[in-house]
Formats: sequence, C-alpha cells, structure tokens
Amino acid sequence: MTKSEQLANRLREVILSGTWISNTNFKDQLENLDWKIAIRKLQHLNTISIIAQHIHYYIDGIKNVFINGKLEIRDKYSFDFPPITSQTEWMAFQDKFWNDTEKLAQLVEKMTDEELDQYFVEEKYGSYLRSIDGMIEHSYYHLGQVVLLKKMMDQ
Repeated sequence: MTKSEQLANRLREVILSGTWISNTNFKDQLENLDWKIAIRKLQHLNTISIIAQHIHYYIDGIKNVFINGKLEIRDKYSFDFPPITSQTEWMAFQDKFWNDTEKLAQLVEKMTDEELDQYFVEEKYGSYLRSIDGMIEHSYYHLGQVVLLKKMMDQ
C-alpha cells in the first residue's frame, strides 16, 4: 500500500468508517443523531453541529485545493455557519460531509510520494503530507469532543 493510500484510509477511518484509533468515527457518532441534540448548547462549549461543520470546512477547503489549486478557507471563518434548523438540513449537511470526505480521500490516494512531499499551496503550510496528516489529527481531536458532548447530554 502506498503512502497516499494509507493517508486516504486514515482520513476515511476518522470520518467515515474506522474504529482502530478511537473505536468510533464521525459518521458513527452523527448518523443517527437528532438535529435538536446536534444543536444543543452546553454551557460555553461548541455544539456537536458546529464541531462537525468545522471539520467539514477544512475537508472541503483542502478538497478544493486539489480541484482548483487555491486555498480559499480561513481559520477565522472555521466556526461561522448558519444554524441548522431541521432534521432535513442536518441530514443534508451530513451527506455533504460524507461525500466531500470520500472525494478528498480519492484525490489523496492518487498522489505520488513526490506530490505528497510538495508544498501545500505555500511553503508556510508545509507539505501535502503534513497538511493532510494534520487535518486527520485535528479531526480526531474534535471527534473526542463530540463523544464527550454526547456523554454529557446523556446525564
């Protein structure tokens, strides 16, 4: 298995289907979650919906770099989303999240080792490998938050 295939599979693990690292993934945590729970605010913490949209924001932004070569996302906007107001909107968001993740994984797995080592847009962002791997680690961090928020709501 190539480095790019391994990286793509790690992305799929944290978002779509894996259980190796954290015994769960975003899809497992969100798929059957009612939208009212997803938008429920606990104290000063982000909602599950906002966290999921935050991770999708980066996945979609990186996917677009592969498609058009431009990094059009900005950290300062990575938590700014219109509110989810229905189960239909929540399900539509999830469909987009899963589809964009799979599309990015397909793009990543086609990369050569040389391409993985190239700068991601600009030198300051490091290589494609570093940026994608960092996004996966970032996703695991927020997956942990989702799991904890769900547990807090069960009490």
